[in-house]
Amino acid sequence: MKVREIMSRDVAYCTSQDSMETAASKMESLNVGAIPVVNNGQVVGMVTDRDLVVRGLANQQNSKVSEVMSNNIVSISPDASLEEAAALMAQHQIRRLPVVENGQLAGIVSLGDLSVREQANESAGSALSDISKNF
Repeated sequence: MKVREIMSRDVAYCTSQDSMETAASKMESLNVGAIPVVNNGQVVGMVTDRDLVVRGLANQQNSKVSEVMSNNIVSISPDASLEEAAALMAQHQIRRLPVVENGQLAGIVSLGDLSVREQANESAGSALSDISKNF
């Protein structure tokens, strides 16, 4: 099974110039803990609720997303297998992968997406176990 078969397609995102408040508002309205940061269709970062608190509020910043986002992006192709996605998540200790096609954001796949697929349950469980060990 391929990533494109389970990925979320209509992904909300923010830009690197958006305020932390804008990012937090989007997360709250969507009930998510992370959203991609996209400039001109290309993923340039990810920002999490933790980034906003630890890198932003804890440092008494109320600034732009670019100042608190993670910019070491790990992404995956929509044609990759679910096993590849689970392996990347485990290797990089992440729970969400932006899906990039032709250099543009095409979707996002999460550990939760993997876990609901019967074929991927073992891979997702292994990835979650590996990710959780280091938290």
